[in-house]
Amino acid sequence: MDLQLETLLQLKGLAVVVWFALFFAAERVAPMAVNAPAGRGAWRRLGRNLGLFLVNVALSRFVVIPVSALAATYAWDWRPAWWGGWGGLALDLLILDLWLYWWHRANHEIQFLWRFHEVHHLDSFLDTTSAVRFHFGEVLLSAGVRAVVIVALDIPLVSVLVFETVVLLAALFQHSNLRLPRGLERALGLVIITPAWHWMHHHALRVDTDSNYGNLFSFWDRLFGSKCEHRRQADMKIGVEGIAEKPLLPLLGRPFMRRA
Repeated sequence: MDLQLETLLQLKGLAVVVWFALFFAAERVAPMAVNAPAGRGAWRRLGRNLGLFLVNVALSRFVVIPVSALAATYAWDWRPAWWGGWGGLALDLLILDLWLYWWHRANHEIQFLWRFHEVHHLDSFLDTTSAVRFHFGEVLLSAGVRAVVIVALDIPLVSVLVFETVVLLAALFQHSNLRLPRGLERALGLVIITPAWHWMHHHALRVDTDSNYGNLFSFWDRLFGSKCEHRRQADMKIGVEGIAEKPLLPLLGRPFMRRA
């Protein structure tokens, strides 16, 4: 593997581990919601979320990254000279975040995609582990669609890896059960997605679930009319309306099951 790519992957892994540990500890010191699962229920939930995560770690290394690297190698070479450096990286992040907004929205509006994305939403409580809970089918589909974007927009692999890292760090923050000062969260929410913003997306009420699709920046939801008008409550029900959480193996098979 290319030395630069290997270095970036190592830095990404280190940043994620440190960030995860920081918020995992902080949300237990200053939790927003206090109705967290306890006892065996807490351990079973942790096992489900980390089990899904470990599957995706393997996929990322052996499928997602190679697919992205291949797409970057064969990208259409049309990028102008001025679209480079730090400014080019910032523009790439903005474009990729806009793509991810619409991809996320499609995962809610297209029934086939929702079958996979629903696994993420079935978590009945939110904390940092929820941020890494995705069905492997969604990860593979996302990698395939993103490859098309990389090829068409001539996006360098470095930009893709930086974006992946920033999105994962942001997701750990957004899903965390950390209680923030109201004024700080309101100020941050003018630009970026905060826990209060993203928790509404996980409210077990479909009208709220189908809103707040942003991943990094909150202005996409305002611009495209998908901002939720309700506010997070500490005791709000999390999950999918009318459907209970499932054990790990049924979660893995759920997208492929026949629906009534």
